[in-house]
Amino acid sequence: MAALTAAAPAIEAKALSKRFSSKRVAPGLLGSLRAAVRPTYRETVAVHDCTFVVQPGEVVAFIGPNGAGKSTTIKMLTGILFPSGGEARVLGLVPWQQRTLLAHNIAAVFGQKSQLWYHLPPLASFDLLARIYELDSAAYRRRAAELIDVFELEPHLHTPVRKLSLGERMRCELAAALLHRPQIVFLDEPTIGLDVIAKQRIRALIRRLNREEGVTVFLTSHDADDVEQLCQRVIVVNHGTLILDAPIATLKREFLQTKVIDLKLKDDESGSGSGVASAAPLPFAGVTVLQHDDWSFRLEVDTTREPIEMVIAHLVAHYRVADITISDPPMEEIITQIYQRRPSEGQTEVPT
Repeated sequence: MAALTAAAPAIEAKALSKRFSSKRVAPGLLGSLRAAVRPTYRETVAVHDCTFVVQPGEVVAFIGPNGAGKSTTIKMLTGILFPSGGEARVLGLVPWQQRTLLAHNIAAVFGQKSQLWYHLPPLASFDLLARIYELDSAAYRRRAAELIDVFELEPHLHTPVRKLSLGERMRCELAAALLHRPQIVFLDEPTIGLDVIAKQRIRALIRRLNREEGVTVFLTSHDADDVEQLCQRVIVVNHGTLILDAPIATLKREFLQTKVIDLKLKDDESGSGSGVASAAPLPFAGVTVLQHDDWSFRLEVDTTREPIEMVIAHLVAHYRVADITISDPPMEEIITQIYQRRPSEGQTEVPT
């Protein structure tokens, strides 16, 4: 099936919403009878008025705490769920109305769900997917050979998927998703459960995919390193509502309120001692000593209270500095601050 022309935007959502209703039943026989006579429904707002645009070739993180509406949004964008309100277009198509055509131009990789057949080797799954996507035989063989080489899959092609390690399986999952040359790849926790080396390898492959083939990547992850290393932009949802849409650089600039300073001191060969205990105290209310020993310590500086330049100047003037490093706090801390911006909300009871 022919690929769609990548017209801007790649993904567009306008006031996209999704609500779920479930019947409430109180415990016991009396509760069951009441529910049968006069049922009460609990309405859960999973997604509420989400509006955003993703341009072709972007790598966007779509993040939020558990229950924020991330998976529900992806299911609507891929045509699995109908929205309760609003509209969306992916590659110019309405996902839930033109799902078959859209499926030939997008791919989804889920860290906890496999599209590979568990008892078959990856190569057999590739062959089956080529039939499903109606790929030309010669084009499929060229594409498969290319992906096998890039993802270094040759040693694993004839091993049943159940016998592969998690990192090996995820590389096979990515290759399987890319066989039909999708224009957009939805990645849901692609590095979950992987060790550090496997995570770095998967991230490198995603970056290469985006750089060399111009594929748009829409990523959800609870791993802050995934967001920081892969994405140029982050969309944050909480309680079904979009609360932030900004470049990673802006996110760091606006939400980074602290800096961490690691200081190593020179050894005083005279034996008089020049360690932390003998140095001048820190005259700053916005500086916290996180840890220290005789020849090194770590400080946290609240930059809203103390300019980092003044703290550095004091350290250099009063300490025998051998080395000094200034770093940002972990990305996880920044994301946690953003999550905490909105109070919990979203559920109401609706009698019928």
